Amino acid sequence: MLASFTVGQEFPRGDVSQDGIVDINDVSALINYLLTGKWPAIETITVNGVSFKMIGVEGGTFMMGANPAIDGGDQTLDELPAHQVTVSSFSIGQTEVTQELWIAVMGSNPSYCSSFNDRFEDDFRRPVEDVSWRYCRQFIDSLNKLTGRHFRFPTEAEWEFAARGGNQSQGYKYAGSNNVDEVAWHQFNCERMGLPTQPVGSKKPNELGLYDMSGNVDEWVQDWWSDYTEEAQVNPRGPYSGTKKVFRGGAWQIIQKWHRCATRAADYDYVPISFIGLRLAESAPE
Repeated sequence: MLASFTVGQEFPRGDVSQDGIVDINDVSALINYLLTGKWPAIETITVNGVSFKMIGVEGGTFMMGANPAIDGGDQTLDELPAHQVTVSSFSIGQTEVTQELWIAVMGSNPSYCSSFNDRFEDDFRRPVEDVSWRYCRQFIDSLNKLTGRHFRFPTEAEWEFAARGGNQSQGYKYAGSNNVDEVAWHQFNCERMGLPTQPVGSKKPNELGLYDMSGNVDEWVQDWWSDYTEEAQVNPRGPYSGTKKVFRGGAWQIIQKWHRCATRAADYDYVPISFIGLRLAESAPE
């Protein structure tokens, strides 16, 4: 069950959002409490000595897909038509799955980028990548056996709702800002740093306290690829079968416009790709 907070609970050094730093995100959490009477639901899980956090996302309704007022000329036909979607409450990883968590669960590190001839192993806090959707499914199954939980991929709708900030959304183009450099590791700022990927959580979080939903690595989601329709939907999960799995979020090796919340792409579920990783999700307790 998600850890919840009560009035009067103490937070070390003012870290209300429990993200390890004291910043504007803590101010947002306090404002949210004043408006709703609720603290953000955050749970820490530890596996073989490695900890990660899950953030509770209250369900809601949003417009999924591109919006010309937000995306401007960067939108593509794959992101249209925008349509109303309602999702139930769920939790999602505060960060992308890291190499250290993958190693703790699977015992090895698959991360590798052939274009940089780099095994990406200088900092295990960097996101795991070079993993196929099927390999990520194995990781999730192994994690669930170790924890007794029911972690899964987020659906494409859940992913976009969370990236946009859920019910706290400010309508940003990217996940947490209209300035891509504030929230995303992309082709140009990664090249300046001299590394493709960066440690997770080293950019500004979005309205829900989620990091790297724009940039660093793309993230596999549950859905098979399908075109959007105009119909309103409740908890859509995509078609029952298909050719390619969807991934979202943008990555270190591509230009800024592909890091928008609306951007979507897909590839074969058996193909490991050096710019795609994953983020965990879990359904809320009934």
